[in-house]
Amino acid sequence: MRIGLISDTHIPDVAKALPHQIMEAFRGVDLILHAGDIYITSVLDELERIAPVLAASGDDDFGDVLTDRRVKSKHVLKLEGQTLWLVHERPYPYMFPPLQTRNSPGQHEPDAPDIVVFGHEHTTVVRDYGGVLFVNPGSPTFLNYSRGLGTVGILDIDSGQAQAHILQL
Repeated sequence: MRIGLISDTHIPDVAKALPHQIMEAFRGVDLILHAGDIYITSVLDELERIAPVLAASGDDDFGDVLTDRRVKSKHVLKLEGQTLWLVHERPYPYMFPPLQTRNSPGQHEPDAPDIVVFGHEHTTVVRDYGGVLFVNPGSPTFLNYSRGLGTVGILDIDSGQAQAHILQL
C-alpha cells in the first residue's frame, strides 16, 4: 500500500492553492493522509481527486473543516498489519505517559501504534523511536515557516513493513 502524506497546507492563508506538483508526487497512491492545519475543505476535495483522504484536525482548523466527515482529532488505522495513528501534534513521550508500543514488555494494547503520522512542526521527520515510526511530511507551502514550495511524504507498507521518505516539491 502506498500512502501520500501531507500536512500544514494553510490554504488560502500562506498560499492561494495547493502546489500542482502534489498531483505528480501523489500519482498512484492508494490513500492520502493530511495531518492537519487544512484551513478549508476544498483542499481535501482537491486531494480526493487523487485518492481517498483522511485528515487530522489541526490547532488552526475551524468551522467546516471540523465537521467534515474525513476529519477527526485522531484516526487509528489498521493497514497491512500495521497500526497507524494520524494526529496533528506529535505525541511526545515526555508530555504523556511513556509511549507504549505493541513491542513493549507486557504491552497488549491493540491500538498501540506502529506508525505515527503527524504535522504541526512544519519540519520533516522520519525517525524510529522505540520501535514506532514517526513521520512528519513537513509542509508543501510553509516548510520551516518559509513560504514557497516545500515537502510531502510517501509511506509504503508492504508485508507488514513500513518505509517512509520525504519528497521535495
